[in-house]
Amino acid sequence: MHTSLLSGAAPMSRRDFSRIIAGAGVAALAAAPQRVAAAKSGPTVGLSIGTYGMKDLATPDALRLIKDTGYDGVQLALMAGWATDPATLTADGRRTLRRLIEDSGLELPSMLESIPLRGTASARTSNLDRLKRAVELGNELVPSRPPFLDTILGRKKSEWESAKDAMVDELRGWVPILEDGKTTLTFKPHAGDAVQNAERALWLIRAVGSPRIRIVFDYSHFYVEGYPLEESLRQLFDYSPLIVVKDSEGTSEKHSFLLPGDGKTDYLAYFRLLRTLSYSGFVNVEVSAMVHRKPDYQSVPTAKLCYERLAPLMDRAGLVRPARRGKRAV
Repeated sequence: MHTSLLSGAAPMSRRDFSRIIAGAGVAALAAAPQRVAAAKSGPTVGLSIGTYGMKDLATPDALRLIKDTGYDGVQLALMAGWATDPATLTADGRRTLRRLIEDSGLELPSMLESIPLRGTASARTSNLDRLKRAVELGNELVPSRPPFLDTILGRKKSEWESAKDAMVDELRGWVPILEDGKTTLTFKPHAGDAVQNAERALWLIRAVGSPRIRIVFDYSHFYVEGYPLEESLRQLFDYSPLIVVKDSEGTSEKHSFLLPGDGKTDYLAYFRLLRTLSYSGFVNVEVSAMVHRKPDYQSVPTAKLCYERLAPLMDRAGLVRPARRGKRAV
């Protein structure tokens, strides 16, 4: 394996890494009833976490942490500077990455990119290149069901009226690439951005007019914009095949993103609402850059803490977790 291709840092030894995540197995065992319950009929809701907040870990270590903690899936960060940036992954690195994911038993429901619609000709060209590489990687990793591609769209809230038609035009240009790659792009309504509420998100989707363009629902952005959880989720639910969770505080103009559980979101009520709506898919934990760029940040205890906070609430809400695929450990 080319560790330089899949490393956010020097890989840890198995012994050292096992000591760091001691206790994670307890959390995984606590989730066992949900794994058994997944054999029953009905929608399942997986809990995943992204490598966006694990830049300090080599990819094999990140996958091992996610698996051993008890998560059902992983969201790979594809941005420049991360180990899984498709622009820097060689053919050998891609094959290795696919094997690591398959051997972990984790699902790959989504990948995180950053492809803002800046509106310039050079940005459009760059965006198409990144989109093509991301779609290609998703097809190489999970050819039977390529993962969702999660991105922001950018621009300022005040630019919506002047920018919306150009945004539609650029997104329509992405559709043939997405269709060829059997990939769905899920954009995130983002606090302070041009698309920051349900009305604008729905207008954009309907104007583009393709089922390959959908929404990733991240309530932390709606919270600081002042929108209630149930109202915003119900408005967007039919167009939201992916849920992302983190907390937030502040206002549209000045806000901070937090770990899930550090804010005021009622996750038990949230998960019960997902059950009422018969949601089927993944809830992905996102550790914001506002958190993981802090000098005292530690990715391993953070991943464990988020699981310990959320997994029991999913159980209490009656959500059925998916059965882990029977693969050997990473």
